[in-house]
Amino acid sequence: MIRLLVIGLAVAAGLAPVSPTLVERWFSTGLYPAIQRHLTPISNALSFAVLDLLMVVGCVAVFAVVVRVGFLARRTPRIWPIVRLLGNLAFLAAVVYLAFLVLWGFNYRRVPMDARLLVEQGAPSSQAVTDLGIEAGAQLNALYDEAHQLGWAEDPSDDEGLRAAFVSVQRTLSDAPPAEAGRLKGSLLGPYFRWASIDGMINPLGLEVLANPDLLPFERPFVAAHEWSHLAGYADESEASFVGWLTCMHAGVPARYSAWLFLYAQVANEVDAAGRDRLASALGAGPHGDLQAVAERVQRGQWPVVRDAGWQVYDQYLKANRVEEGVRSYGAVVTLILRTRFEPDWAPVRRVAD
Repeated sequence: MIRLLVIGLAVAAGLAPVSPTLVERWFSTGLYPAIQRHLTPISNALSFAVLDLLMVVGCVAVFAVVVRVGFLARRTPRIWPIVRLLGNLAFLAAVVYLAFLVLWGFNYRRVPMDARLLVEQGAPSSQAVTDLGIEAGAQLNALYDEAHQLGWAEDPSDDEGLRAAFVSVQRTLSDAPPAEAGRLKGSLLGPYFRWASIDGMINPLGLEVLANPDLLPFERPFVAAHEWSHLAGYADESEASFVGWLTCMHAGVPARYSAWLFLYAQVANEVDAAGRDRLASALGAGPHGDLQAVAERVQRGQWPVVRDAGWQVYDQYLKANRVEEGVRSYGAVVTLILRTRFEPDWAPVRRVAD
């Protein structure tokens, strides 16, 4: 009965409507920050990825169940032992799902960014999007020499300026205690990241950051800041990119360069061919070479079949967690940046509580 109740609770938690205001108040700015500020430092202290350990344990457990089911199927014609073992597997899956929700997953149901900041409604004009891309190109041209002269830390968590900017941006966006930054870790999933063109992810059960091993130095600050934003409870991809971009914008020149490089590429994906030509014509040889290096890295490592299948699965995962846009939510960061009201120095303006 206990196992049936746990399975039922998992189903209810996955399907039942939950008030975003309650999630925001009691979980995203209440329970979750306390969990994250204790769990991420533990994960940071470990030399291995916690997710790797969980995957190995999970695979062993599933294999043991499958072997046990096959053994019983040969030994007895009765169906009950097999049903019981499959029920045990369903119980374990329910426990993992509930742990996912409690440790991080409920952040998908929090109040959206446009309800917490002063954000104009509607989509920006195509001209505004193109202008943002041209601005990104101009910033890249201006920052290129200094950024490359200063260089980038192997692990962005060692960049004190970037970590301080992460704390500052969180305090601007929320009254919750700021999240702890996670160091970029290698993982057994590294080859998959390469084949599927994935730059990084967080482990929601260990609240750690896993990164593509092939990331170029100037990519790392933004990728780290994006994943740290997930650790701060911003589950939506566009919101994580928005917070990560702001973090880099409040850090040093190398981090700002990384942020503008990301935004330039994002805008280039949103405009038509004529718009891309305008962007390219305004971009200097140095930044153009960096973008070309990123494209070559991605092209060299990806397997199209794995990439397409992986992103289709992730699209369904996002939609199952109530992100209606699925993977299209990545591109929504351009709209969020253009429609948000900012004070000087890219400080977003929060809504006044009712």
